[in-house]
Amino acid sequence: MTEFDVRDYIRAELFPHFLCPGCGHGIALRALLWAVHELGIDKDSLAVVSGIGCSGRLSAYIDANTVHATHGRPIPFATGLKLARPDLTVVVITGDGDGLAIGGNHLIHACRRNLDITCLMLNNEIYGMTGGQLSPTTSHDRFTTTTPQGNADPAFDSCRLAEAAGAGLVGREVTLQTPALKDLIKDGIAFKGFSFVEVISDCTEIYGRKNDLGNSVEMILSQKGAIRPESYGGAVDSPFRPSPWKTGVFCRHDYPEFGETYRQRFFARASSPDPETAPSDG
Repeated sequence: MTEFDVRDYIRAELFPHFLCPGCGHGIALRALLWAVHELGIDKDSLAVVSGIGCSGRLSAYIDANTVHATHGRPIPFATGLKLARPDLTVVVITGDGDGLAIGGNHLIHACRRNLDITCLMLNNEIYGMTGGQLSPTTSHDRFTTTTPQGNADPAFDSCRLAEAAGAGLVGREVTLQTPALKDLIKDGIAFKGFSFVEVISDCTEIYGRKNDLGNSVEMILSQKGAIRPESYGGAVDSPFRPSPWKTGVFCRHDYPEFGETYRQRFFARASSPDPETAPSDG
């Protein structure tokens, strides 16, 4: 295998990118392309579908088959693509607003069907592109443009939702641990079924500034532990606290893959001379 060079997988003519300084989405993009490289996936066999938001722009930078879908709709676009072209490796890039709020129902039913798609949900806890509004994953008491007094809602655990809805593989990783994130994405892509990977990605300019979370270095290190003394009562004897995020693979199930099941039923009915003898949908 040749050494990974991210420049082999990007559309250089679209750079410089539009991401804010310190945004974790660029790390997530690199981890995805690194995983694609190590899996030996040809760019012509890769399809990446994204929605609207900061995460939505990432597909444009990938030198492969890419679709920039409407807000909250990357999963149904990807579903149709995978059913029409099962030979393609299909990856969805979405965000916490795009994937859990506007596209929440699509995520639930994609998990239920277990079609062979990998969904990367980049969670920066905010609608970063459209004005800094509250998202389903915004932490309790955090300030956004729509919660000027602090968020009163409990945060949404997307991984628990995906597992409960029936996803075959569910995992989470932080951008700080880039090699581990790459390995988790590889695991998700190689898995036969719907894989949901939540990526904890920091938003420095919109979310971080409004909540005084520090600069980009401090924010990304906070995925490991709080480094600012005021964050833990001024104590200086514990420079790093354990991260509140649980990471790794949370579940792996050997559920039937929807595409194979659908094709088997379709061709069985098409080849049966008597509809009464064809397999039922029950």
